[in-house]
Amino acid sequence: MQNEIVKNSVVTLQYTVRDPDGAVIDDGQHPLVYLHGGYDGIFPVLEEALHGKKVGEKLQVKLQPEDAFGDYDEELILVEDAKLFPDNIEIGMSFERVSEDGEEDLVYRITDIADGKVVVDGNHPLAGVALVFDVRKARRCARWRAGWMRNSRRAPSSPASASPLPTSLPSARSSSPAA
Repeated sequence: MQNEIVKNSVVTLQYTVRDPDGAVIDDGQHPLVYLHGGYDGIFPVLEEALHGKKVGEKLQVKLQPEDAFGDYDEELILVEDAKLFPDNIEIGMSFERVSEDGEEDLVYRITDIADGKVVVDGNHPLAGVALVFDVRKARRCARWRAGWMRNSRRAPSSPASASPLPTSLPSARSSSPAA
């Protein structure tokens, strides 16, 4: 088995994410597991920094906002009539706004409720924030070979979905709406 991170390796990272001032954003309590090789399992800049590194090697990677959750976009803040929402809404709730053609739009968070109006923000909570990843340990589990069970009756489960990513840092600018 190779001792470096290469394409099609299932990688498990133990990490901590901080902002540039050192405040912890994600303590990495749950290891991040992804399929290495450009499959959008993690931020591309982080994946590039990990490529070819020895298993167990420590690494610090600084991501600018555009390399993580994007720049903060003031145009994604909307003020809506409260009548458009259920009565039981609260600040901090998230919902997915669906476009008029029925296609998925963005996940919005409620940031304020006052005077019959609701302020919603379509930016990711970490938009505009630079991130510092401290990778304490990377483990390479195996090489994944697409179609390795081609002649089998049962299809293999995806290693990328075998262990969910932490919800505090969704992969590559995507976000799941809160229930």
